[in-house]
Amino acid sequence: MNLGSATVRWPDPRTAAQVHAVERRRQRALIDVDLNVLDELFDDTLVHIHAPGLIHGKRQLLEHTATRRAYLDITRGDLVIRLIGEVAVVTGPITNRLRTADGGERTLAGVATQVLRHAEPGGWRFVSFQMTPYGEQAWPALPSEGGQP
Repeated sequence: MNLGSATVRWPDPRTAAQVHAVERRRQRALIDVDLNVLDELFDDTLVHIHAPGLIHGKRQLLEHTATRRAYLDITRGDLVIRLIGEVAVVTGPITNRLRTADGGERTLAGVATQVLRHAEPGGWRFVSFQMTPYGEQAWPALPSEGGQP
């Protein structure tokens, strides 16, 4: 695939390991409410779109994390990583176990797309995040998805 002069490519094993590691750090920092680590991992231009469509920039997301303390556990499935220059686009399943406003718990599962940029110093930083919760499928599966023609 080619986007202008930048070729879309699969990461080498070292780069894939780096991206997986920074995602694990993000997960742990959200659960631990480690604002210093999140501040380091989130680019100043971050756009974070929560599952219901609420949009936060970096400062608002840090405030949200500190105030809500919502994340109890985050599980990721297989991630697809594509590189375009010094940018990684990461797509894959995510399940969040969350604290609710009334002190209960809920689980929210879906697919997330994350965009990271690589820059020195600091390595990979999150620029964009969007989660789409699983919902009702309005159409049957395509033949290529295992559905009937």
